[in-house]
Amino acid sequence: MPEPVADIDNKALVPKKILKKPLLIIFFVLLNIAVIAITAFSEFGNSENAAELSEVKINWWLLVPATLCFIVALTCEIYKYVLMMREMTRDKSTFDRKRARKVARRTVLLGRYYDNITPAAIGGQPFQIYYMRKNSKLSHGASTSVPIFGMISGQIGFIIIAVFCFLFGSLTINNAVLIGTACFGLLFYAFWPVIVMIATFLPKATTELISIIVKFLAKIHIVKNKKETIQKAEYEVNEYAKCVRRILQTKGLFIKTIVLSVVFHVLISMIPFFVLTAFGGQVDFLPCFVTTVAVTSAVYFVPTPGNAGAAEGTFYIVFSALSSGYIFWAMLVWRFFSYYIYVIMGPIIYFAMYLERKREGGSHATEV
Repeated sequence: MPEPVADIDNKALVPKKILKKPLLIIFFVLLNIAVIAITAFSEFGNSENAAELSEVKINWWLLVPATLCFIVALTCEIYKYVLMMREMTRDKSTFDRKRARKVARRTVLLGRYYDNITPAAIGGQPFQIYYMRKNSKLSHGASTSVPIFGMISGQIGFIIIAVFCFLFGSLTINNAVLIGTACFGLLFYAFWPVIVMIATFLPKATTELISIIVKFLAKIHIVKNKKETIQKAEYEVNEYAKCVRRILQTKGLFIKTIVLSVVFHVLISMIPFFVLTAFGGQVDFLPCFVTTVAVTSAVYFVPTPGNAGAAEGTFYIVFSALSSGYIFWAMLVWRFFSYYIYVIMGPIIYFAMYLERKREGGSHATEV
């Protein structure tokens, strides 16, 4: 194994340090408001047939289980990260569960935030890796493997649900095109788990491939220090592979992460049913659930922030059980749970971290 390289930080993954002054905080919040407004207008701005909100009859109590589904699902996802962080801590006696919950919560929420504001959800994992390296006190390899394995276990959990739905519930969907597109989407869900497993169990082959890529990038003058870049990449891959193997070999940990991921996706996929019934839709649970899973799979490969555009158009299949005047409001509520809430929570968390930094005199622990 190559010798560890001092101060190994993948600078390409590091976002610029912002939010150090109140003016930047205000600008950042306004920017997020603009993102929400533009996205909402593009998704719902042409809904001329939407009923007046004062005329819409809503069974508000049915939005309570929808909210609970979201809260419990998010709690499961955060707990999954805490479990992995505990296992990656070399000395368990030094593990601070309270701090771990805080880091895990912010890692999950900010990861979702960046997933939802970047095309093809490419921003989440790089930022999570950077944030955990700065705040979790884990090794660089562990700080890389936890977010990546968090994503991979989530995708495996969704694949498990989708396979069961398509095998045993596909007859409830009278739409062959949707099922076909959903199955195609599962290939994209399976892509990263396969790549990660290759990198984990064939690290030498992976480092050789990285070496070839770096040499090519050096030839076209994108990479300046070829030797150092290859050395860093080899070290990172070996550390990452070691940590992922540790997760896989730890008794019960792999199963726990998959179970928590399955629970997360089940609860999230139940939300449209409660939203539909809250707006008076007469739907059965199983067809609604299976259709939601199929549509989620179908739009996965759409390279827009938060699947904007495709999600609304495709999820119309789910919400078409409502009268045309109600569809707009029902889909707006659903998009709040699936998209807007993460975009809103991002700047809130940033502002909270800014206040912490001011309170603690700019300590490095809360610097982002």
